[in-house]
Amino acid sequence: MLTTKQKELLLFIHERIKADGVSPSFDEMKEALNLASKSGIHRLIVALEERGFIRRLANRARALEVLKMPDSATPAAPPRGRQTFRPSVVGSQKPLMGQNTIPVLGRIAAGVPIAAIQNEVDRVTPPEEYADSEAHYALEVKGDSMIEAGILDGDIVILKRTDSANSGDIVVALIDDEEATLKRLRKKGESVALEAANPAYETRIFGPDRVQVQGRLVALIRKYE
Repeated sequence: MLTTKQKELLLFIHERIKADGVSPSFDEMKEALNLASKSGIHRLIVALEERGFIRRLANRARALEVLKMPDSATPAAPPRGRQTFRPSVVGSQKPLMGQNTIPVLGRIAAGVPIAAIQNEVDRVTPPEEYADSEAHYALEVKGDSMIEAGILDGDIVILKRTDSANSGDIVVALIDDEEATLKRLRKKGESVALEAANPAYETRIFGPDRVQVQGRLVALIRKYE
């Protein structure tokens, strides 16, 4: 017999894996269940694991597997206000004559100086809908701060040039006119939160005058060896 919260979490995990192919992060689960801390989510996961409904897989990020569902389970409704980025991933390819390309303006990582992403270092051929170099540009991802959003070290992210974004969008944010970072943007009242997709990184909160959006993530290109 599951408690209401245990069942709610199990349904949420099940629907997210079915929709995205990966289980939600602790932050996403905490927000969906409207809990105050990740420790509450941890207790629910332990209870579900002890009852044989889920199992945790070792050495994998977001490694939850649903083993069974309660008999009375019904499809879970989408979490309140949740916006999920599902990257459009294409294999790497060299630009060909006549193809439209966009500039790669350097590498983006947690805390990279803005000067590191201002000069063109390469060009890539994006999906056709993002091939306008006036409207889009690309950056190479360095590090693992966004792995739980499906963005890996070495990926080329394609960004729409914009100075505005909705809460939940993944953006390139410029902090204090000095530091650039790729993070999920959250608007919290008068403050702006920049949220990593990796529990090893803390969410950073700033006043609105300290953060400028430099682009919104629309797709990525992955290199396959």
